[in-house]
Amino acid sequence: MHVLKITTVGASSGVILTKEVLAHLKVKKGDTLYLTEAADGSYRLTPYNPDFVRQMELADEIMHDDREILRALAK
Repeated sequence: MHVLKITTVGASSGVILTKEVLAHLKVKKGDTLYLTEAADGSYRLTPYNPDFVRQMELADEIMHDDREILRALAK
């Protein structure tokens, strides 16, 4: 478990992530993180955009279901 402390950053508040947490998330200073709420009310901090994941799942479904149409359009 990692403990995060809320600190003042300019006129806002922020948390400090340790080197270990940054390494685990595979992020560095300047990267974007997403805080999402789970069905049970907990929160998840992730470097992956959940909207992008949904878009890619839809794209995979379309490419699978309509592969003949896409093949014809590619010609």
